[in-house]
Amino acid sequence: MRHTTTAIALAALSLALGGCAALGLDDSTTGSSAAEQAGEPFMMVEEGEATPSQTPSRGRAPSPTPEATAALPSPDPSCTKIWPRTEKVMIPVEVTPGAGSLKVEWPTQYDSDYRVTAVPQALVSGRQPEPTWQRVAAGTGCSVTATITGLESGAAYIVWLDAPNSGHERDGTRHLYSGRSGIVYPL
Repeated sequence: MRHTTTAIALAALSLALGGCAALGLDDSTTGSSAAEQAGEPFMMVEEGEATPSQTPSRGRAPSPTPEATAALPSPDPSCTKIWPRTEKVMIPVEVTPGAGSLKVEWPTQYDSDYRVTAVPQALVSGRQPEPTWQRVAAGTGCSVTATITGLESGAAYIVWLDAPNSGHERDGTRHLYSGRSGIVYPL
């Protein structure tokens, strides 16, 4: 038993010190590594030109909506407005800039109440300020509208929408419950 323990200890020691080479599982038989055998250097560097940095757009109008992937039907069949969707899981949001304000419109989401906020996009060092949510009652028409006021003219914002009580489908999946705009600038 003592010899078996010694043999196991020596085998473990040789593997620890020599790695796979102790078992003959490396490329030491050829004397070269895989990279050298392939004839390629370990790291490839290509010289080129630096990519110019983009300057941020400071336009006053909202940026155009990206190509719509589908249309979101309204829960109310009498509604005729088709809301373009850019993401399958987001409520479409239309934002119209005003003087220090943003008018936000979205399709009614079943009988849900809403929260909407404009999040400033200026870089802030350290802890980020909490957004100020504006509560909006459930709408009775085809769409719901809210106006966010007290915003800095010309500053960049993204509008976020939350519809926490939009309900579920028969299979248990939730109806759409969040939405957001692109970057918008109040006038």
